[in-house]
Amino acid sequence: MRILLTGATGYIGKRMLPLLVSKGHHVVCCVRDSSRFNPPQSLQKNITVIEVDMLDAPSLTKIPDDIDVAYYLIHSMASSNDYRSLEHMSAVNFRNRLSQTAVKQVVYLSGIVNESNLSKHLLSRKTVEEELEKGAYSLTCLRAGIIIGSGSASFEIMRDLVEKLPVMVAPKWLQTKCQPIGVADVLRFLIAVIKNEKTYDKNFDIGCNDVLSYKDMLLELAAVRHLKRKIWIVPVMTPRLSSYWLYFVTSTSYKLARSLVDSMKVEVVCRNDDINKILGINPISYRQALLNAFDKIENNEIASSWKDSYASSGLQINISEFIKVPSFGCFKDQRTKTFDDRESTIEKIWALGGDTGWYYGNALWRCRGFLDKLFGGVGLRRGRTNQHAISVGDALDFWRVIYADKQEGRLLLFAEMKLPGEAWLEFRVEHNELIQTATFRPLGLAGRLYWYAVYPFHGLIFRGLINKLTRDI
Repeated sequence: MRILLTGATGYIGKRMLPLLVSKGHHVVCCVRDSSRFNPPQSLQKNITVIEVDMLDAPSLTKIPDDIDVAYYLIHSMASSNDYRSLEHMSAVNFRNRLSQTAVKQVVYLSGIVNESNLSKHLLSRKTVEEELEKGAYSLTCLRAGIIIGSGSASFEIMRDLVEKLPVMVAPKWLQTKCQPIGVADVLRFLIAVIKNEKTYDKNFDIGCNDVLSYKDMLLELAAVRHLKRKIWIVPVMTPRLSSYWLYFVTSTSYKLARSLVDSMKVEVVCRNDDINKILGINPISYRQALLNAFDKIENNEIASSWKDSYASSGLQINISEFIKVPSFGCFKDQRTKTFDDRESTIEKIWALGGDTGWYYGNALWRCRGFLDKLFGGVGLRRGRTNQHAISVGDALDFWRVIYADKQEGRLLLFAEMKLPGEAWLEFRVEHNELIQTATFRPLGLAGRLYWYAVYPFHGLIFRGLINKLTRDI
């Protein structure tokens, strides 16, 4: 079958693609920016890539007419303050175009929306479902609560809280009940509903058998990590304070933290397990989902991470717009140093950030990350998804990977920290030399003052960095 996969660069989409190909399907991947889509070579003969922006209706004409099944895996929760209207417009545009094709079934992954008073985020999911239902095809809607898996936003936020805070004074929404589900089971459900007529024009809640409070989930995660944690619930923490609490302690952005806090006040518990019986799927327990997630992390097998989404920074950029580093009106710090071992130097470049750090002046890097977080930026807490591999579009601490070619020996990063301007950091290997270039394009007087204020620190950090990268171990 020919299957349309929207959100192919997202957390679920990245994991769906190889599964669909392994089932013998040809997958048409919808991406907004093909520059950051890097499927494995083994999949490429079974996929077609098209650039589509769901907010730009004319671009949807690129979607082929001969689609059998389509997945709608698009969410905009942290990309804009007005994400509800954006999600609505995206759903309408998608529905109108798909209704002109031969598609028989659309599958939508939504949230559990059984309460009468829904958060803005969950209400938006319900609105999207209502719009998709109007199409000239059969809609299958799977509604999930908290998704537990390596790299998922919910899992990573809970992990941050548990591993960083021995004692938590937490808001009362930690007593809210929810029914989590492991990411592997989400994928099983998404695959199993393909062309299953028993699921046509229906919506189903999916979850494991465990109904837990968020406090229970945190304590269970602590038990899995063999950590002793104490949690006290206080009734006085406002949504704004709760959002700041999540933002400063975890790797989430403030926009995402605010949306999550609003949603965590709403119970997300399944109505029934009808879909389990229809498909013959028995989801694993919450504890097993945690164990699976940590197993993937320990083996460096994280297939996708929410941190690599632009939602982790709150920015909406196209990588192609930043791949050519400007020179006019820019400040540059360029350093060149020879090395004896090309392979060793490149390996060290490809290990930058995350657990490895920045080889020199890590305390200064952490200080810069803290200041960035203080002013509403991403800080250093995102780390990196894979400690050994880098792909275009990945988050790398407070940078975004714009270009990465290990064989060529070139890595280009774009800054996502709060700056009065735009910044790039490039590493380029030529013959037996490493050329390291920091470029800053200032925005007005504030940008120029910023450059001169940090210049002495740049001299120290960047000189130490290139020395470490070129030194033989």
